[in-house]
Amino acid sequence: MRHLTLYTTLGCHLCERLEAMLSVLHDGKYRLEKVEISEDEALMARYGVRIPVLVDEAGDELDMGFEPPRLAAWLSERHCLDEAAWQRLGAQFVPQEAQDESKRSTQRPAERRYLG
Repeated sequence: MRHLTLYTTLGCHLCERLEAMLSVLHDGKYRLEKVEISEDEALMARYGVRIPVLVDEAGDELDMGFEPPRLAAWLSERHCLDEAAWQRLGAQFVPQEAQDESKRSTQRPAERRYLG
């Protein structure tokens, strides 16, 4: 079982979003320890503007893990990404520019018309 730590604070909607995404994208069992930063001045100084921060057993931190592509990449680096879940969800998070480029590459170029 993997041990993860989440630095959070009461009422943090981004923290809740990260937790929800983690429950979908993490492959295998994990234990999530939540650390309330508002009760410790040192933690407030370190994480106050960065929460949610997810930390693995080795101490590697993930800021902005509420962004699904960042969380998926972080989990993948640790070999605990549920690839099937990410395939189902991932298409929603492809940047609009990439979607537009994909459409352009499959469309036939417009014919040129000249006015005489």
